[in-house]
Parts: sequence; C-alpha cells; structure tokens
Amino acid sequence: MDLLIWLDVAVLLSLWQGTESTRADKEWTYAGAAGQSEWPGLFPECGGSSQSPINVDTSTLQYDASLPELQPLGYEQYGHEPFTLSNNGHTVEMQLPSWMGVAGLPWHFSAVQLHLHWGNGVGVATGSEHSIDKQRASAELHVVHYNSELFSNISEAKTQENGLAVLAVLIEAGEETNQAYANILNYLGRIRYAGQKVLIPAFDVESLLPRDRRRYFRYSGSLTTPPCHQSVLWTIFIEKTKISHSQLLKLETMLYISSPGSANPKKLQDNYRTTHPLNNRTVLSSFIPVSADVYTAGEISAMVVGCLCGCVGLAVIVHFIVKTIRSMSSWDVLSGVRPSPQQRHE
Repeated sequence: MDLLIWLDVAVLLSLWQGTESTRADKEWTYAGAAGQSEWPGLFPECGGSSQSPINVDTSTLQYDASLPELQPLGYEQYGHEPFTLSNNGHTVEMQLPSWMGVAGLPWHFSAVQLHLHWGNGVGVATGSEHSIDKQRASAELHVVHYNSELFSNISEAKTQENGLAVLAVLIEAGEETNQAYANILNYLGRIRYAGQKVLIPAFDVESLLPRDRRRYFRYSGSLTTPPCHQSVLWTIFIEKTKISHSQLLKLETMLYISSPGSANPKKLQDNYRTTHPLNNRTVLSSFIPVSADVYTAGEISAMVVGCLCGCVGLAVIVHFIVKTIRSMSSWDVLSGVRPSPQQRHE
C-alpha cells in the first residue's frame, strides 16, 4: 500500500515538474498572439502589482540622502578571456563573469549579463523601457546582477525578493560614434539570427555606463520579460549615454527573431515593454531634483536660442524706448531756450 502511495506521489511530482518545465519554455513575443497583453495569462506574475518598467515622475520622488554613489567592481578588469555575444530571439545579450559586481547596493551583487532594448528605426526616441516624466529615450541598456550574498546562483535568486539588481542606462542618438558601444554593435552582423553566438574581444564594461553614477533613481520592480519575477532592485541613472544615429540604426535593423534559414525572417525590433503603474511603490532619488524636467541636448539648445532671441528682442525694444525718450527730452529743452517772438515796433 505504501509503495502505491509513493508511486502516486512520484507520478504527480513528475506531472508537476513537466507542467513547470512547459510553463518556463512557453513562447512569448512583444506583439501578436503571445504579445505583452497576453503575458499575464501565460505567466501569472506578469500581472503582479510591482511590475517594470515604470514612468519616473520627478514631481513625486522621495530624496534619500543615504543612497551612495555606485561603484562597478572589476568591470575594467576584463582580462584576456573573450565575451560571448548572442541573439536569443528577444535581444542581444552578453554574458558577464561573476567576479564582476557593483558596490553601493544593500548587498553584494555579482554580474550575470547585459542586454539592450530598442525601437524600430522610425522614431528617434521610442526604444527605451523606462521613461522620465513620460519622456523616453532611443534605447536602454540593462546590466543584470544577482544577490550573491544571500543566494548561491541566479536561478535561486531570480524568484526571491531583492534577488536581482539591474542597472538601467538610457541611451539617446547623437552625432559621434560611441567607441564603447561599438565593442558590441560592430559584431551584430555575426549574430543576425536567433540562436547565433559569437566570441568578441573583452573590453572595459564600465565604459558603457554614464560617468555620473551619483545621481540615479531607485525602486523595487520586476523583470521586464516573462516570467516577470518581482525580484529586481532597479537603479536608473539620470545621465544618458549617446551613440551615433548610424549605430542606433544598426541596432534597430540588423537582427532577426527568426532562426537561420527562415524563408521570411522577421526583424527583431520594438523589444521594449510598456510602462506599468507604480501601485503605491516609492521611487527614491539619490539627489535633490533641481527641476521636474529632464531635457535632451536638442531641447537645451532650443531653449538657449530662444533665450538669446528674447534678449535681442528686449534690447531692441529698450533701445527704441530710450531713443524716443531722448528725442522728446531734446525737443522740450529746445522749446525752453527758443527766443520769444520779437514784438514789432510800429
């Protein structure tokens, strides 16, 4: 009898594991039949109340003076081992050695991988996942770490609260080529199709991050892809990095979600998740925001030109007023000294 019970338990366990395996292997996409709107049905945690990405509303931030400057650990000590760059059908991903990490977080976090999110080549600022005051950037870099102080590996950590930490870098398009990002983007042609991998020369990963690592936003959220585990401590740097327009176009148009040999390969584009509500979560700021607006270089240039034009216009008006006053004053003075008409003597 006991043997039968154990056999029943074994069968049930096997079925449960098979169900879990099937759930983990479920196909998903960013649009279509298995797109974002369907994720909560396929992966229940995607419908949770602490999902990412979010829109950072700078008018509701909570300043936290205790948040320190973040310090990458070992990012520049890349040694001589090449990195593995791959196209997994959802993004371009680069594996990182676990001895890389980051200081300035509540626990020690070890690096796992980095990947990118982007748009479709139509709009300049359409590809980032997070937005600031509803302003999005052209693309976004995520550097993923797991809590190696509390958990033995990422498989264990990714399902636990504060198990993961992700550094998010907003990317915008500019005129100059970014040599740091070229270390990745120059190899996209060798991983055009899903499942392809390539070894690339190791480089200083820290060069991908903004120089200002003192100013950032911090909140608790989730993975932005299924199964959307709500285990991520997010850090979003306020300073953006820039890549050239040609580099952005390469990222947006070169990769496919299809496997090699596909008759009609589909481009890997718009691989970003839409923003989700905060649901009473608090977004911390490591700095006191001077303004609620975060402006791009183009917007700043436009404001400077506008101010200059306004100053010139004001100067012209002032000059006209002064000139008018001086003219009237001169007439009054001349009128006062003009000799009175001579009386005619008969």
